[in-house]
Amino acid sequence: MADDTTPGPTRVLVFGASLRGDSLNARLAALVARLIRGTGAEADLARMDEFAMPVYDGDAETAEGIPAGALALRDRLAGADALVIASPEYNASLPGGLKNAVDWVSRVRPQPFKDKQALLVSASPSMVGGNRGLWALRIPLEHLGARVYPDMFSLAKAHEGFTEAGDLTDPALQQRLTESVAAFLQLVEADTRYVCLQRRWYEFLGDCTDAPVTQRAQD
Repeated sequence: MADDTTPGPTRVLVFGASLRGDSLNARLAALVARLIRGTGAEADLARMDEFAMPVYDGDAETAEGIPAGALALRDRLAGADALVIASPEYNASLPGGLKNAVDWVSRVRPQPFKDKQALLVSASPSMVGGNRGLWALRIPLEHLGARVYPDMFSLAKAHEGFTEAGDLTDPALQQRLTESVAAFLQLVEADTRYVCLQRRWYEFLGDCTDAPVTQRAQD
């Protein structure tokens, strides 16, 4: 008889945060999703254009509520153990559309990003590979309680960076990305499957002081 208490595979939402059809970050997201599946985990590959939502407006939220696109993204996030975002870099920062999506989703309670493990990756034709945008993206995610993995991955000269099969043209970078994804998944598994510590954990202004004890796998 099957043991119903045995946890299933780790589930990861892999979010390509570009609206452009032939997006370099969509290619990178697809590669990360394939690497995740290669470990036996599940990858839910999503694109920004699946989640239409207007620019955040508090008056619109009061009058109409949270838009369907933001709620759909919240549902995909809630169904995952962890999050990977492949984000372009706009003017040395994160894209406005991605920040807007984070702002809308953050309005849902309980806080969808709280305690969620997150890996950030980027691809750009520039020589820094979009890395400055990832540093900017860390700020709202960490403010909202996400556990952003320290080792971010940025692919420079990304317009020349992919093979026809969707791998990276540089074998050393392919190996580094593969190892980064594997290490991130090990952390996610430890945090969600082998909990060893309980504590109350408060992340951001407005987090309730009477929140239930949060399971943590952190010293």
